[in-house]
Amino acid sequence: MTILENNNDFSESIIYNDGLSIQNIDFHKELDLMLIILNSKVVLQQKISHYPLLINATIEQLNNYNLMANGTGVHWAELDEDLSLKGFLQDEIRKILKTSTIAA
Repeated sequence: MTILENNNDFSESIIYNDGLSIQNIDFHKELDLMLIILNSKVVLQQKISHYPLLINATIEQLNNYNLMANGTGVHWAELDEDLSLKGFLQDEIRKILKTSTIAA
């Protein structure tokens, strides 16, 4: 099994078995920063610029989102964008793996 497959299994496990979900999202366009606040009080950081449909959106458009599927997804109707908690978690794990590889 590859690291990516383990990452996928881990992400699904903590979402569906442990009930992890998105509680809120906060945007800081001036910092190119999206903060994903989880029900566990953990905060994930993503760059807005990593999402082509979000990068040119106004702050009003960014804040006009709906949480889907019990907080496991985010939908921006006006921007026609859908993102998932699973994807955010996988990105976070990749960042950690990349950082630990560089540090080693």
